[in-house]
Amino acid sequence: MMLYALGRPAVRLPLLLLAALAVGLSGCSGGGKPKKDVAYIARDVDTLYIAARGRLDAGDAKQAAALFDEVERQHPYSPWARRAQLMGAFSYYVARDYAKSVQAAQRFLSVHPGNKDAPYAYYLIALCYYEQISDVRRDQKVTRQALDALTEVTRRYPGTQYATDARLKLDLVNDHLAGKEMEVGRFYQGSGKWLAGTIRFRSVIDKYQATSHVPEALYRLVECYLALGIPAEAQKSAAVLGANYPGSEWYARAFKLINAKAPGTTAS
Repeated sequence: MMLYALGRPAVRLPLLLLAALAVGLSGCSGGGKPKKDVAYIARDVDTLYIAARGRLDAGDAKQAAALFDEVERQHPYSPWARRAQLMGAFSYYVARDYAKSVQAAQRFLSVHPGNKDAPYAYYLIALCYYEQISDVRRDQKVTRQALDALTEVTRRYPGTQYATDARLKLDLVNDHLAGKEMEVGRFYQGSGKWLAGTIRFRSVIDKYQATSHVPEALYRLVECYLALGIPAEAQKSAAVLGANYPGSEWYARAFKLINAKAPGTTAS
């Protein structure tokens, strides 16, 4: 399968929403350049919102987020407050303050669960978790949060552009979680804890069948079963490996290992 490099994805989808939320602002009063450090100043809603947009357009996402928060705080019953909630969540995302972005998006969903922009809010939450995925040697709590959030997007809004992108990211998330299982399994195997290793490798095969780690997991099962003294199980794993990945390096190694350690069986 194709693997997708981790990293910050393009913000094309968020920017589409950004443009949509900006519709109708051109006729508002209070134009002009935004002043600095205005978050604490009581201002009319039009001017405050435009000041926040100005900061975001200028690349000051952190200050923009604070100003969008002010729109909601100073004018909670204005139609602008709803826009500001989501724009604030997006601004926190751009600033890489993922915790606040998730909080803002979740607050938007709690107040406006049926809003037309709800799909984007769910997608933004998923993006925040996705961009925090860490090396497989570390705890994968945030990876599982990304899995849950991306799955929620595809479940709730299967026909949207957000779901399309979420499905692509789910492939990488599952591959990453499988990689973590492999990391732990190899550790157990290296420590001579063969049974614990087989549990991890079986988990990869059962839960992450579409990932790139399955051939190695089958080979590691061959190693573990031979070490445990059950060559028949080793032969079964090698046979599955040969049937599904006949041209792989892992099958060649399994075939050689079976012939060396259990010559009375065959991996073909």
